[in-house]
Amino acid sequence: MGQPTASRGRPATPTLGKAMLNKYARAFFTRVLTPFAAFLIRRGVSPDTVTLLGTAGVVAGALVFYPRGEFFWGTVVITLFVFSDLVDGNMARQMGRSSRWGAFLDSTLDRVADGAIFGGFALWYAGSGNDNVLCAVSIFCLASGQVVSYTKARGESIGLPVAVNGLVERAERLVISLVAAGLSGLHAFGVPGIDVLLPIALWIVAVGSLVTLIQRVVTVRRESAEAEAAAPAADQAPEDTAHNSEATS
Repeated sequence: MGQPTASRGRPATPTLGKAMLNKYARAFFTRVLTPFAAFLIRRGVSPDTVTLLGTAGVVAGALVFYPRGEFFWGTVVITLFVFSDLVDGNMARQMGRSSRWGAFLDSTLDRVADGAIFGGFALWYAGSGNDNVLCAVSIFCLASGQVVSYTKARGESIGLPVAVNGLVERAERLVISLVAAGLSGLHAFGVPGIDVLLPIALWIVAVGSLVTLIQRVVTVRRESAEAEAAAPAADQAPEDTAHNSEATS
């Protein structure tokens, strides 16, 4: 699912692994996984390979289990592969490796994993789940998540800070959805009524994603207007300086 971003050459942002593991748990698992990361390095395995395998595991967990309604086991598989966030980051730190390519790969595969998770939900509701409304909500969650990420990346690419966190960002979307899916899966083990958690979570993510998208669009519009208003003033300043110099010479 991608290296911790500080090790991959881009500003630190929450990843799924970071969101699901608090700082104390991360410290513990980092110590536990350091020997394993060192072993992989000695075997010639690269952090990028671990990133790819982690994403493949998440995609498999989502698209093999979720469309069959096996939400508990699907979430277990996905959660296990989330630890690749810690392993590949640990490897990158041990190797002293930081690159634009690593940041690009990390971000790109995050989008792939997101699509697989919400796509798995959509396939379930389009099939055996037999709920077209929740299928549409799942697809909206998938699409809006991609657009929310795009708005920030596009805004930054044109030189704007996009200084807004948003109500529901990637980490929140995935944690809410995966926790709800895992708990909903307990219905298969005889826990009554708990299967309603996933539909509730999907609606929360859908509404939250829409609000976040609006927040980012409004922020980019405001920052763009401010930047354009500041540009003429910046262009005028050198001319004013030149005129003042002539007047005093």
